[in-house]
Amino acid sequence: MGYLLYSLTFLALLSATVLYLTRARWLPPFQDRLHNLRFPGSGYLYSRLAPGSFEDDMEAGLSSSNFDLTGNVEGGDSRSGLDDAAKREVLRIMKKRRLKFDEARRVYMEQRFKENGIGADGRPRDPKFVSFS
Repeated sequence: MGYLLYSLTFLALLSATVLYLTRARWLPPFQDRLHNLRFPGSGYLYSRLAPGSFEDDMEAGLSSSNFDLTGNVEGGDSRSGLDDAAKREVLRIMKKRRLKFDEARRVYMEQRFKENGIGADGRPRDPKFVSFS
């Protein structure tokens, strides 16, 4: 009986270690599903943003001294606010990496640059690119 218990414990620890070490390979397809799950009592941890205005964006913490939305609010800007997909991504980065808004916005832009073949310095990575300065 003891042999069976030790074998099952070892197998469980080995499986957990393998899953942990290979999480970069199998976890991404499930992250969106896990992110959308609602657990009892988790409502106070995160609130979804409804399509709104620049005022709503400021209240959600999507404004800073470097990215100031007060001019839009004071000017009575009637647009719907910031891009919803970008807001969700920046808020996800802020929550996941525990960054402030400016840093999360920088990380988001660097990711977008990388997806579009632009280097971190703003120059295209295209080998055929020619620049005259």
